[in-house]
Amino acid sequence: MSRYGAPGGGPTVHDPMTLPVDDNVNSYTFCVELKGSQWFLQKGKMIAYYGSIDFNGIGHGRLDRLVRTSFHSPLHASDWVVAEGSGKMLLADRAFDVNSYDLDDGNLTIRSGNLLAFQPTLSLKQSIVPGFLTLIGTGKFVAASNGPVVFMEPPLRVDPQALVGWADCPSPCHHYDHGYMTGLMGGLRALTGLGGASGEEHQFEFVGAGTVLLQSTELLMAEQATGAVPHEPGVPGGGAGPGGQGGHGAQTGTPRLPGQLGDLQRRFGL
Repeated sequence: MSRYGAPGGGPTVHDPMTLPVDDNVNSYTFCVELKGSQWFLQKGKMIAYYGSIDFNGIGHGRLDRLVRTSFHSPLHASDWVVAEGSGKMLLADRAFDVNSYDLDDGNLTIRSGNLLAFQPTLSLKQSIVPGFLTLIGTGKFVAASNGPVVFMEPPLRVDPQALVGWADCPSPCHHYDHGYMTGLMGGLRALTGLGGASGEEHQFEFVGAGTVLLQSTELLMAEQATGAVPHEPGVPGGGAGPGGQGGHGAQTGTPRLPGQLGDLQRRFGL
């Protein structure tokens, strides 16, 4: 049992002075320092902050100039806000691994649901690959992954569900292992409709120079409606308790990752 107040006997307790500057607090939490500056932030990823920080949606009139220069993805605009002011802001995503990365006059394409935040010195664009976004320029961004990230060099074939993104290399193409698909397992799948595609029969193929980012699992991060009020007791606008009805604004149906394209993405194994 943790003991509070005893030297060396309790957890580390942070304050604005002891929190790191633009660095990890632990493997699952990242601290961004704002000094009259701005960051783009995916909705629902801020867990706490010190100081005076405002959050404005994309399309806010005062931010038009910033959006014109740094945000070029109308499909994802409703999933993002601009954080500005002075203070320290903590980012996390459901206890997934969180890390920061620096781009130096480069480009990186990343799964849209994995990108948590980025500096406005980077320009965000919509990738031609469904469910992915591309960052171009110089600056820092923060991303989550289901397990630690592994960096690989092409040529490489990747299970689509393990793919986090790729940097400074061409977009991947689809590769199908027809020997596997037409063998025993493929025949059973064709007859029964069970099983679906796996990483052994369908991969993304990368060629050329660059770096491929993989998460160390084949399980995608669980889908979650961006910025939704949790449907559970005790949360204003959420559930009303066992057997009760949810409050105003409760969402129904299967939640999706930010920017998902539904069945089209599922067809591409994303």
